[in-house]
Amino acid sequence: MQTSITYKSSGVDIESGDKLVEIIKPFAKATMRKEVLAGIGGFGAMFEIAKKFEEPVLVSGTDGVGTKLKLAFELNKHDTIGIDLVAMSVNDILVQGAEPLFFLDYFACGKLNIDIAANVIRGIANGCKESGCSLIGGETAEMPGMYPDGEYDLAGFAVGVVEKSKIIDGTKIKEGDVIIGLSSSGFHSNGYSLVRKVIASGGLDLSTEYSANISWGEAILAPTRLYVKPILDLLKVCDVHGMSHITGGGITGNLPRVFPSHLAAQIQLDSLPQEDLFTWVKKVANLDTMQMLETFNCGIGYAVVVDAADEDIVHALMKTYSIDSYAIGTMVSCTKADIFYK
Repeated sequence: MQTSITYKSSGVDIESGDKLVEIIKPFAKATMRKEVLAGIGGFGAMFEIAKKFEEPVLVSGTDGVGTKLKLAFELNKHDTIGIDLVAMSVNDILVQGAEPLFFLDYFACGKLNIDIAANVIRGIANGCKESGCSLIGGETAEMPGMYPDGEYDLAGFAVGVVEKSKIIDGTKIKEGDVIIGLSSSGFHSNGYSLVRKVIASGGLDLSTEYSANISWGEAILAPTRLYVKPILDLLKVCDVHGMSHITGGGITGNLPRVFPSHLAAQIQLDSLPQEDLFTWVKKVANLDTMQMLETFNCGIGYAVVVDAADEDIVHALMKTYSIDSYAIGTMVSCTKADIFYK
């Protein structure tokens, strides 16, 4: 009798996928907001816009975590990479003043490992909970032959809402405004192709101690900081003129994206934090300061632009969240949106 060629024998285990859904349901449930109208498992997730908004504008963002995943595979550490996934999208939509409402994820692999997938999605749920948004759906794709054994890929999608009259688009930024940088938690989720080359070229053992009770691997894999709650609180007490999420392209590539065309940023290099991780990668890779600023966040993961009179408000609020903040520059007149260092 001829043996049947089944979906399972071809490498796709639907039962494992169903089991994963049951495991992650409690994670997702812990993130639910009252506006969620349907739980995990349906064909589509439903979310009601709160009636407190008179002219709600939806703001969406999508992203991944890049080759930071390669280090997660190498270190067999999967419990925080989901936080990175959430942060990359919610921090982006936050720039326009949007409150994140819900998040969806895409997890793709060659062969589903339920324990690894559950750890990843637990991290996603933790990131959502910290950001005040609901994990209302996602997709787990098992695709034999597409990925090496033990590896997977991630993508995320966030939707937020902002009152139309309160959208932050940089048009209020003016000459003399202060740029305040908020500390990062390390490399966040950018520059890891370079970081991995530096690790290899320097022969760094990721298991060695970086600081008290933290290995180099743990320090380099530290999850991206979530700025949602402190920024939403700041918007209640301060007139923020512009914001920037410092991601790929570093400070140089991201700050000017929110400036009016007739203004530029004058950045004081000595005001930037001197973080050991960035000092290390600069030295081993033999990069100059400009190359660093074009690639990494250099200790500044998020920036806000406010009137000089409001600077102390920003510093005081960030202190309550244990986030270091630095006045890194001022806005000056220019013929185009740009950034200058001195």
